[in-house]
Amino acid sequence: MKALVTGATGFIGSFLVEALCRKGYEVTCLVRKTSNLKWLRHLRLQYLPADLGETNSYEGKLAEFEYIFHLAGLTKADSARDFYHANAECTQIFIAAAARTNPALKRFLHVSSLAAAGPSNDGRPLIEDAPASPVSVYGKSKLEGEQAVLSNKGMLPVTIVRPPAVYGPRDTDFFLVFKAVQNRLFPYWGDSSYSLIYVEDLVQGMILAAETEAAAGKVYYLADKRIYTNDDILETMSSILGRKAFRLRLPRSILPALAALLQKIQKKGIINPDKIQEIRYPHWTCDPARAMKELGFHTKTPLGEGFKKTADWYRKEKWL
Repeated sequence: MKALVTGATGFIGSFLVEALCRKGYEVTCLVRKTSNLKWLRHLRLQYLPADLGETNSYEGKLAEFEYIFHLAGLTKADSARDFYHANAECTQIFIAAAARTNPALKRFLHVSSLAAAGPSNDGRPLIEDAPASPVSVYGKSKLEGEQAVLSNKGMLPVTIVRPPAVYGPRDTDFFLVFKAVQNRLFPYWGDSSYSLIYVEDLVQGMILAAETEAAAGKVYYLADKRIYTNDDILETMSSILGRKAFRLRLPRSILPALAALLQKIQKKGIINPDKIQEIRYPHWTCDPARAMKELGFHTKTPLGEGFKKTADWYRKEKWL
């Protein structure tokens, strides 16, 4: 089985590549010439140096793959234009090239985000058939990427997965929360609830979604079936790190000004004005029931175990 993976050098992508290799896939990673391969160097892989926006750099080579896993995109950007180019336009260009040159493709698996659907306004976990209402530019760009993929489902078997917040070793975003708790502080802007998933559970769900014939043309939420409050996150993380952290109360009303200040310090930090559009809403939850029923998807990593594995890796790498 031959698979092409975009976004392979990233946090989720590198775990996906490892999992595919363990399953016996021959994996090719579409990478830029400037990509950092540090998480992939221990694996036997092929590389396709290319830019998704330039079809002449890869179009003639897509026909050899049975599966394409499309993870490449931006979660942080300097401008709305950058978000839409990476997450929507490049997705449209890439899948159109795949449809032209590889009509026998077994699956085009696109990794989107809960942000494409938006928050739960009534506190109930979202289901896939609910109308999408993204509240951030990132979320809107990811929704446009989904629409580009689904517009090609008459030519290719496509599947979309929407993860919520993902955590695990190598992640730099959730790491900021670990680091804050290590320093005995926990940012708190009111009671909130979240769906989460450990990275290794996510990639197993992604492979199931790609390999399951009945998943073609569908969208799935891949998440732990349990919903977590910010208090659950604080208590579990504090226990794992052996730190009693204090809630740093930040009224939502001051978050835009704080984000603007932080963006001046670090242009592409996780806390930025666009991210604040999501933080304004207290419930970011989704229901993985469809994936459980149709894919046989089940998470194996409870929050405490996942946080421990993550913290152990951060310590080993001297991040903490």
